[in-house]
Amino acid sequence: MSYLNSVTTPLQQVAHVSPRITAKSSLKAKTMNIALWTLQALWGVFFCFTGFGKIMCYRPDVWNHTLHQPVAWFSAIPQGLFVFIGVCEFLGGVGLILPAMTGVKPKLTPFAAIGLTLIMILAAIFHIVRGECSFFVPMNVALAGVAAFIAYGRLMARPIAPSSISALRMLAGLVVIGALVLVGFAPIWYQVTHTY
Repeated sequence: MSYLNSVTTPLQQVAHVSPRITAKSSLKAKTMNIALWTLQALWGVFFCFTGFGKIMCYRPDVWNHTLHQPVAWFSAIPQGLFVFIGVCEFLGGVGLILPAMTGVKPKLTPFAAIGLTLIMILAAIFHIVRGECSFFVPMNVALAGVAAFIAYGRLMARPIAPSSISALRMLAGLVVIGALVLVGFAPIWYQVTHTY
């Protein structure tokens, strides 16, 4: 076999098989993209919800109400740290959805997922030290694992290409931020106004 045949044979084989491979890889790419978008939406709303609840604890009445909940670790950390964790979770939740959806700085989405992964790993360590391994540690590990999967998916497997800023994209971004704040605020407002 000559050098020319060894170089052209693999290229010819790829040319004959490529339509089949392309259709199969296209289906995998679409499936991965759908899975990533679904997880981004679910995790984004979840972290916005939990984060906003923690942010509202800057108010003394909400903080005192939170301390009376049957969750032991709430009283183990200072109020300022609790609010700071809430800010990080809320911004991470927004970062999972908004940059990817608008196409403006979509590289922020995997970085938000990496940040949420780190928060959940630190939370798991905190709960291990406190001996709360039955519920909180598995939950933190699961949340961290999915956030890490989103980070990998949007950084390596299915990154989103940046888009130019338009009025429609800005409006969509504002609507999403408003919806996420509303999702986080409504339950806290209900708790504060219906406290006996």
